[in-house]
Amino acid sequence: MNTQNKIALGGGCHWCTEAVFQSLLGVSKVEQGFVASINGNASFSEAVIVHFNADDISLKTLIEIHLYTHKSKSNHSMRTKYRSAIYTFSNEQKEKVEAIINAFKDEFENKLITQVFPFNSFKRSREGIQNYYYSNPEKPFCETFINPKLKILLNQFSNYANQNKLKHLKDEQYQAKYSK
Repeated sequence: MNTQNKIALGGGCHWCTEAVFQSLLGVSKVEQGFVASINGNASFSEAVIVHFNADDISLKTLIEIHLYTHKSKSNHSMRTKYRSAIYTFSNEQKEKVEAIINAFKDEFENKLITQVFPFNSFKRSREGIQNYYYSNPEKPFCETFINPKLKILLNQFSNYANQNKLKHLKDEQYQAKYSK
């Protein structure tokens, strides 16, 4: 059975978040842009909408990956632009997400700041910066900020990582390890 779902995730630069979730098996599409919730969180914040097959990758796994691949434990002055959030599309999904986050709280030394909000609206990024990492993997930003997050996928979530997409990082690790 092909169970397609979606969840919106924000936490850092959407180029980073987009690349992380584009690199997973079971993810069919990642929309990069800006997400807004309601009330006090109605301003747009960088985020992605992840479309996934729940038979191949669970919501729990996606949230775990999200928590480990952005600064989910630290507040900083840019939190309005880079809100640490999970945006849900239904009350049922909101309840599931809150239970999942609560289950992970003990795994982290510092308190998780990631919040759960209802999804309200989305503005897609301009075409020229979509698929940023896989269009520009050699750019300094990608090597400095995105590659370390993708290496977390390879090291901690290898069963879910698309090994073909991340082959360049595995080759790089191999060369660094054995060139000494």
